Amino acid sequence: MFSRLVLISRPVLWVNTIGTTVVGMWLVGDLWRWDVVPLLLWATLPFNLLIYGVNDIFDQETDAKNSRKGGLEGARIAGSESRTILLGVALTNIPFVAYFLFVLPAPALAWIAAYILIFIFYSAPPLRFKARRYLDSLSNAAYAFPLVFVPLAFGEEPVWAAAIGLMTWSVAKHTFDAVQDIDEDRDAGIVTTAVHLGARGAAVWSGAWWVLSTACFALVSLPVAAVNAAIAGWLVVSLYRAPRPATGRRLYRYSIAFPYVAGSVAGAQLVVSLVLGEFL
Repeated sequence: MFSRLVLISRPVLWVNTIGTTVVGMWLVGDLWRWDVVPLLLWATLPFNLLIYGVNDIFDQETDAKNSRKGGLEGARIAGSESRTILLGVALTNIPFVAYFLFVLPAPALAWIAAYILIFIFYSAPPLRFKARRYLDSLSNAAYAFPLVFVPLAFGEEPVWAAAIGLMTWSVAKHTFDAVQDIDEDRDAGIVTTAVHLGARGAAVWSGAWWVLSTACFALVSLPVAAVNAAIAGWLVVSLYRAPRPATGRRLYRYSIAFPYVAGSVAGAQLVVSLVLGEFL
Protein backbone atom coordinates (compact mmCIF):
# COMPACT_ATOMS: atom_id res chain seq x y z
CA MET A 1 0.00 0.00 0.00
CA PHE A 2 2.89 2.36 0.74
CA SER A 3 4.29 1.90 -2.77
CA ARG A 4 0.80 2.54 -4.15
CA LEU A 5 0.55 5.83 -2.22
CA VAL A 6 4.00 6.83 -3.49
CA LEU A 7 2.86 6.20 -7.07
CA ILE A 8 -0.29 8.27 -6.49
CA SER A 9 1.88 11.14 -5.19
CA ARG A 10 3.58 11.46 -8.64
CA PRO A 11 7.29 11.28 -7.60
CA VAL A 12 8.33 12.70 -10.98
CA LEU A 13 6.57 15.94 -9.98
CA TRP A 14 7.99 16.23 -6.45
CA VAL A 15 10.54 18.70 -7.82
CA ASN A 16 7.73 21.28 -7.87
CA THR A 17 7.48 21.23 -4.07
CA ILE A 18 10.96 20.12 -2.97
CA GLY A 19 12.72 22.43 -5.41
CA THR A 20 10.78 25.52 -4.39
CA THR A 21 11.37 24.78 -0.71
CA VAL A 22 15.13 24.49 -1.22
CA VAL A 23 15.27 27.59 -3.43
CA GLY A 24 13.24 29.47 -0.83
CA MET A 25 15.99 28.67 1.69
CA TRP A 26 18.78 29.67 -0.70
CA LEU A 27 17.09 32.96 -1.54
CA VAL A 28 17.40 34.07 2.08
CA GLY A 29 21.16 33.49 1.86
CA ASP A 30 21.64 30.07 3.49
CA LEU A 31 23.10 27.00 1.81
CA TRP A 32 21.64 24.85 4.58
CA ARG A 33 19.85 25.24 7.89
CA TRP A 34 18.43 22.48 10.03
CA ASP A 35 15.15 24.25 10.73
CA VAL A 36 14.16 23.75 7.09
CA VAL A 37 14.07 19.95 7.53
CA PRO A 38 10.40 19.70 8.64
CA LEU A 39 9.28 21.85 5.69
CA LEU A 40 11.47 19.88 3.32
CA LEU A 41 10.17 16.50 4.53
CA TRP A 42 6.59 17.75 4.25
CA ALA A 43 7.32 18.76 0.65
CA THR A 44 8.08 15.14 -0.30
CA LEU A 45 5.45 12.40 -0.01
CA PRO A 46 3.01 14.11 2.41
CA PHE A 47 2.11 17.25 0.49
CA ASN A 48 2.31 15.62 -2.93
CA LEU A 49 -0.03 12.90 -1.73
CA LEU A 50 -2.40 15.65 -0.61
CA ILE A 51 -2.26 17.35 -4.02
CA TYR A 52 -2.55 14.30 -6.24
CA GLY A 53 -4.39 11.91 -3.95
CA VAL A 54 -7.29 14.34 -3.57
CA ASN A 55 -7.11 14.99 -7.31
CA ASP A 56 -7.35 11.28 -8.15
CA ILE A 57 -10.31 10.77 -5.83
CA PHE A 58 -12.40 13.45 -7.52
CA ASP A 59 -11.17 12.76 -11.07
CA GLN A 60 -11.93 9.05 -11.23
CA GLU A 61 -14.42 9.41 -14.08
CA THR A 62 -12.14 11.35 -16.40
CA ASP A 63 -8.99 9.44 -15.39
CA ALA A 64 -10.67 6.15 -16.34
CA LYS A 65 -10.93 7.41 -19.93
CA ASN A 66 -7.48 9.01 -20.08
CA SER A 67 -4.76 6.90 -21.66
CA ARG A 68 -2.06 8.89 -19.81
CA LYS A 69 -3.23 7.67 -16.44
CA GLY A 70 -1.99 4.51 -14.81
CA GLY A 71 1.73 5.31 -14.69
CA LEU A 72 4.18 8.03 -13.70
CA GLU A 73 1.92 10.74 -15.11
CA GLY A 74 -0.88 9.83 -12.73
CA ALA A 75 -2.52 6.85 -11.11
CA ARG A 76 -5.85 5.41 -12.15
CA ILE A 77 -7.53 4.53 -8.86
CA ALA A 78 -10.51 2.38 -7.94
CA GLY A 79 -13.34 3.82 -5.88
CA SER A 80 -12.49 1.41 -3.08
CA GLU A 81 -9.09 3.12 -2.68
CA SER A 82 -10.52 6.54 -1.82
CA ARG A 83 -10.79 5.87 1.90
CA THR A 84 -7.21 4.59 2.08
CA ILE A 85 -5.89 7.58 0.16
CA LEU A 86 -7.70 10.04 2.44
CA LEU A 87 -6.33 8.21 5.48
CA GLY A 88 -2.84 8.38 3.98
CA VAL A 89 -3.23 12.12 3.34
CA ALA A 90 -4.37 12.71 6.91
CA LEU A 91 -1.70 10.55 8.59
CA THR A 92 1.17 12.06 6.61
CA ASN A 93 0.08 15.71 6.74
CA ILE A 94 -1.58 16.35 10.10
CA PRO A 95 1.60 15.80 12.21
CA PHE A 96 3.51 18.34 10.10
CA VAL A 97 0.72 20.91 10.19
CA ALA A 98 0.38 20.51 13.97
CA TYR A 99 4.12 21.05 14.37
CA PHE A 100 4.05 24.14 12.14
CA LEU A 101 1.23 25.65 14.23
CA PHE A 102 3.49 25.58 17.29
CA VAL A 103 6.78 26.75 15.78
CA LEU A 104 6.15 29.00 12.77
CA PRO A 105 5.17 32.68 12.79
CA ALA A 106 1.69 33.75 11.75
CA PRO A 107 2.62 35.14 8.30
CA ALA A 108 4.21 31.84 7.30
CA LEU A 109 1.21 29.90 8.64
CA ALA A 110 -1.18 32.05 6.60
CA TRP A 111 0.65 31.23 3.37
CA ILE A 112 0.87 27.55 4.31
CA ALA A 113 -2.88 27.49 4.98
CA ALA A 114 -3.50 29.03 1.55
CA TYR A 115 -1.12 26.48 0.00
CA ILE A 116 -3.09 23.59 1.50
CA LEU A 117 -6.58 24.93 0.83
CA ILE A 118 -5.94 25.92 -2.77
CA PHE A 119 -4.65 22.47 -3.65
CA ILE A 120 -7.47 20.69 -1.85
CA PHE A 121 -10.14 22.77 -3.54
CA TYR A 122 -8.43 22.62 -6.90
CA SER A 123 -9.99 19.16 -7.10
CA ALA A 124 -12.58 18.97 -4.34
CA PRO A 125 -16.10 20.45 -4.41
CA PRO A 126 -17.69 22.84 -3.85
CA LEU A 127 -14.99 25.11 -5.29
CA ARG A 128 -13.27 22.59 -7.60
CA PHE A 129 -11.09 25.14 -9.36
CA LYS A 130 -9.98 22.66 -12.01
CA ALA A 131 -13.44 22.69 -13.56
CA ARG A 132 -13.64 26.50 -13.66
CA ARG A 133 -11.99 28.23 -16.59
CA TYR A 134 -9.19 30.61 -15.67
CA LEU A 135 -9.44 29.69 -11.98
CA ASP A 136 -7.97 26.28 -12.82
CA SER A 137 -4.91 28.00 -14.24
CA LEU A 138 -4.62 30.87 -11.78
CA SER A 139 -4.91 28.57 -8.75
CA ASN A 140 -1.69 26.85 -9.82
CA ALA A 141 0.21 29.97 -8.79
CA ALA A 142 0.17 28.24 -5.39
CA TYR A 143 3.09 26.06 -6.51
CA ALA A 144 5.28 29.11 -5.88
CA PHE A 145 4.10 29.71 -2.32
CA PRO A 146 7.15 28.03 -0.70
CA LEU A 147 9.22 30.94 -2.05
CA VAL A 148 7.09 33.06 0.27
CA PHE A 149 6.45 30.97 3.36
CA VAL A 150 9.94 29.49 3.69
CA PRO A 151 11.60 32.92 4.11
CA LEU A 152 8.74 34.02 6.37
CA ALA A 153 9.30 30.90 8.49
CA PHE A 154 12.87 32.12 9.04
CA GLY A 155 11.78 35.67 9.80
CA GLU A 156 13.07 36.96 6.46
CA GLU A 157 11.44 38.94 3.66
CA PRO A 158 10.66 36.91 0.51
CA VAL A 159 12.32 37.79 -2.78
CA TRP A 160 9.06 38.90 -4.35
CA ALA A 161 10.33 39.10 -7.94
CA ALA A 162 11.30 35.43 -7.78
CA ALA A 163 8.05 34.42 -6.07
CA ILE A 164 5.81 36.34 -8.47
CA GLY A 165 7.86 35.07 -11.40
CA LEU A 166 7.29 31.48 -10.35
CA MET A 167 3.60 32.14 -9.73
CA THR A 168 3.13 33.42 -13.27
CA TRP A 169 5.28 30.58 -14.62
CA SER A 170 3.04 28.04 -12.89
CA VAL A 171 -0.12 29.64 -14.32
CA ALA A 172 1.35 29.29 -17.83
CA LYS A 173 2.50 25.72 -17.39
CA HIS A 174 -0.83 24.50 -16.06
CA THR A 175 -2.76 25.61 -19.13
CA PHE A 176 -0.04 24.41 -21.47
CA ASP A 177 -0.07 20.92 -19.91
CA ALA A 178 -3.89 20.81 -19.94
CA VAL A 179 -3.98 21.06 -23.75
CA GLN A 180 -3.29 17.33 -24.04
CA ASP A 181 -6.46 16.59 -22.05
CA ILE A 182 -8.81 18.86 -24.00
CA ASP A 183 -10.78 16.02 -25.58
CA GLU A 184 -11.18 14.02 -22.37
CA ASP A 185 -12.14 17.09 -20.34
CA ARG A 186 -14.63 18.28 -22.96
CA ASP A 187 -16.25 14.82 -23.11
CA ALA A 188 -16.60 14.88 -19.32
CA GLY A 189 -18.19 18.35 -19.40
CA ILE A 190 -15.20 20.03 -17.72
CA VAL A 191 -14.46 23.49 -19.12
CA THR A 192 -10.82 24.16 -18.31
CA THR A 193 -8.94 27.19 -19.59
CA ALA A 194 -7.47 24.97 -22.30
CA VAL A 195 -10.91 23.68 -23.33
CA HIS A 196 -12.32 27.22 -23.36
CA LEU A 197 -9.47 28.76 -25.36
CA GLY A 198 -8.61 25.81 -27.57
CA ALA A 199 -5.08 24.63 -28.21
CA ARG A 200 -3.95 27.75 -30.11
CA GLY A 201 -5.57 30.13 -27.63
CA ALA A 202 -3.96 28.18 -24.78
CA ALA A 203 -0.57 28.64 -26.45
CA VAL A 204 -1.12 32.42 -26.55
CA TRP A 205 -2.37 32.49 -22.93
CA SER A 206 0.59 30.44 -21.70
CA GLY A 207 3.02 32.48 -23.74
CA ALA A 208 1.77 35.73 -22.22
CA TRP A 209 2.24 34.43 -18.67
CA TRP A 210 5.68 33.04 -19.52
CA VAL A 211 6.68 36.46 -20.87
CA LEU A 212 5.67 37.98 -17.53
CA SER A 213 7.57 35.31 -15.62
CA THR A 214 10.67 35.99 -17.72
CA ALA A 215 10.47 39.69 -16.89
CA CYS A 216 10.22 38.90 -13.17
CA PHE A 217 13.11 36.40 -13.29
CA ALA A 218 15.26 38.98 -15.11
CA LEU A 219 15.06 41.16 -11.99
CA VAL A 220 16.73 38.34 -10.05
CA SER A 221 18.86 36.44 -12.58
CA LEU A 222 19.44 37.10 -16.28
CA PRO A 223 20.67 33.52 -17.00
CA VAL A 224 17.49 32.06 -15.48
CA ALA A 225 15.37 34.51 -17.44
CA ALA A 226 17.17 33.58 -20.67
CA VAL A 227 16.71 29.83 -20.11
CA ASN A 228 13.07 30.37 -19.20
CA ALA A 229 12.44 32.43 -22.34
CA ALA A 230 14.18 29.91 -24.59
CA ILE A 231 12.35 26.82 -23.34
CA ALA A 232 8.97 28.52 -22.98
CA GLY A 233 9.30 30.12 -26.40
CA TRP A 234 10.04 26.79 -28.05
CA LEU A 235 7.11 25.08 -26.33
CA VAL A 236 4.65 27.85 -27.20
CA VAL A 237 5.73 28.14 -30.83
CA SER A 238 5.59 24.36 -31.27
CA LEU A 239 2.04 24.22 -29.93
CA TYR A 240 0.92 27.30 -31.86
CA ARG A 241 2.11 25.83 -35.14
CA ALA A 242 0.30 22.53 -34.55
CA PRO A 243 -2.57 23.41 -32.18
CA ARG A 244 -3.87 19.96 -31.31
CA PRO A 245 -4.12 17.91 -28.11
CA ALA A 246 -1.75 15.41 -29.70
CA THR A 247 0.90 18.12 -29.89
CA GLY A 248 0.39 18.94 -26.23
CA ARG A 249 0.77 15.24 -25.43
CA ARG A 250 3.99 15.02 -27.45
CA LEU A 251 5.45 18.12 -25.79
CA TYR A 252 4.46 17.09 -22.27
CA ARG A 253 7.71 15.20 -21.65
CA TYR A 254 9.62 18.42 -22.36
CA SER A 255 7.26 20.39 -20.16
CA ILE A 256 8.03 17.99 -17.31
CA ALA A 257 11.75 18.56 -17.90
CA PHE A 258 11.29 22.34 -17.96
CA PRO A 259 11.39 22.92 -14.17
CA TYR A 260 14.33 20.52 -13.81
CA VAL A 261 16.39 22.45 -16.37
CA ALA A 262 15.42 25.97 -15.29
CA GLY A 263 15.60 25.00 -11.62
CA SER A 264 19.08 23.54 -12.08
CA VAL A 265 20.30 26.78 -13.64
CA ALA A 266 18.74 28.84 -10.84
CA GLY A 267 20.00 26.49 -8.14
CA ALA A 268 23.55 26.31 -9.50
CA GLN A 269 23.76 30.09 -9.74
CA LEU A 270 22.45 30.54 -6.20
CA VAL A 271 24.84 27.94 -4.76
CA VAL A 272 27.84 29.44 -6.53
CA SER A 273 26.88 32.92 -5.33
CA LEU A 274 26.42 31.72 -1.76
CA VAL A 275 29.72 29.81 -1.74
CA LEU A 276 31.67 32.71 -3.22
CA GLY A 277 30.00 35.04 -0.79
CA GLU A 278 31.12 32.88 2.11
CA PHE A 279 34.71 32.49 1.03
CA LEU A 280 35.57 35.88 -0.51
